[in-house]
Amino acid sequence: MNDLLLIRYGELALKGKNRSDFENRLTENIREKLKPFPGVKVKKTFGRVLVELNGQRMEPVAQALTEVFGVVGVAPCKRVESDIDRIREAALELVREQNPRPRTFKVIAKRARKDFPLRSQEINHLVGSHILKRTEGLQVDVHDPELALRVEVRKEGTYLYGSDLPGPGGLPVGSSGRVMLMLSGGIDSPVAGYLTLKRGAALEAVHFHSYPFTSERARQKVEDLGRILTRYAGKIRLHVVPFTEIQTGIREHCPSSYMITIMRRFMVRISEELAQRNKALALVTGESLGQVASQTLESMKAINDVTRMPILRPLVGMDKQEIMEISRKIGTYETSILPYEDCCTVFQPKSPVTRPGVERSRELEARLDVDRLVSAAVEGTEWVELKPDKEETEFSFFD
Repeated sequence: MNDLLLIRYGELALKGKNRSDFENRLTENIREKLKPFPGVKVKKTFGRVLVELNGQRMEPVAQALTEVFGVVGVAPCKRVESDIDRIREAALELVREQNPRPRTFKVIAKRARKDFPLRSQEINHLVGSHILKRTEGLQVDVHDPELALRVEVRKEGTYLYGSDLPGPGGLPVGSSGRVMLMLSGGIDSPVAGYLTLKRGAALEAVHFHSYPFTSERARQKVEDLGRILTRYAGKIRLHVVPFTEIQTGIREHCPSSYMITIMRRFMVRISEELAQRNKALALVTGESLGQVASQTLESMKAINDVTRMPILRPLVGMDKQEIMEISRKIGTYETSILPYEDCCTVFQPKSPVTRPGVERSRELEARLDVDRLVSAAVEGTEWVELKPDKEETEFSFFD
C-alpha cells in the first residue's frame, strides 16, 4: 500500500464562492491535528486533501483524522500515473491487498481530468474486467458490493482507494465563529459542545465552581471532560467561575423552588460577560426540552430574559437515551457519571418550579445585589488551557 491517505469531505463541496475558505480551514485543522506525527505532509487538491505519511504508521494517523470535523472519510490510497495500464495493475494490487478478500466489488471511476482519453464508464469496464480475469471467487455487484473500488483521474495523477474509515462529517472547527459552552460535570453539556463543534464553531468553556460545597475532584472532572472535547476542538480555554457567594445568597434570600431559575440567570449573565471578553458570539447549554422539571419553555424564557446573546441548545429535541449514545461514542460518558457533584446538583431543590415567570424571577433577584455579584464572579474567574492528550488508539481498516 502506498504511503498515502486520501481525505474526503462532504458538505464543504456544496459551498459557493466561500468554499475555499472552508477548505483552507479544514486543511489547517488537519495540519494541527497531525502535529504529533513528525514528517507527515498535508496537501490540498481540488475536492480532496492528501496526507503523505513519510514513514509514520498509517493506523494512528488515520485514527486522528477521524476526529477532525469536516472529514467524511479517510482511505489508504495508491497514486499512479494516469495511464490505463498502470491504473489497471494498481487496481488489481489494491484488491489483492484486502484482508479479508472481498467476494463482490464494483469500480467507481471519476474523471476530473477531462483530457484523459477514456470516459468514466470505459474506465469502469476496463479496470473491472482486468480484475475479474485475474481474481478467483470475485463477482461484480453494482448495488451492494463488499468493495467499492474508486478510481479518480486527476491532473497530477490517478488515485485508487477502497476501504474507507468514516469521519465525523460536519464543518471544520473555526469556520462558524466562536461560542461559550456552559460546561457542567454531567452527561449533557459535553455532548452539546461536541455537536456545536460539528457545526464548525470554536469552543470556549465556562464552569461554575462552588468550593467548598463542590470538591476539587468535581473541578478536575470538568477539566477531564473538556480535555476529551479537545480531541475534536483543539485547544479549549476553560473559565472557572467562583460561584459560592452567589449560590449562598440565592439560598438565603430566594424560595427554594426558584433557586435553579435564579442560579441559571446568574450563570447566563456571567457567561455573557466572559463571552464578550473572549469574542464569542453565542452561549451553548446542554438543556433538552422537558428532560427534567426545570427544562421547560417557561424556564428557558425566564433564563433568556437576562441576555440578548443567542443561547444555542443543540440537545433540545433529543431524549436522554440519544444523548447517552453520543456521550459513549465521543468518550465522555464514563467521566460524566463519576460521583462528584457540581454546583447544579449540590443545591438541587426538592420541588423546582416548572413554569417560572419572568416578572417573578426579576422580583426575587431584586433582593440581591446582582451587578456586584456578577462583577465579582467575573473578576474572580480563573482559566486553564486544555490541550488534547496524545494517546493512540489501535485499530484496523478491516476490523
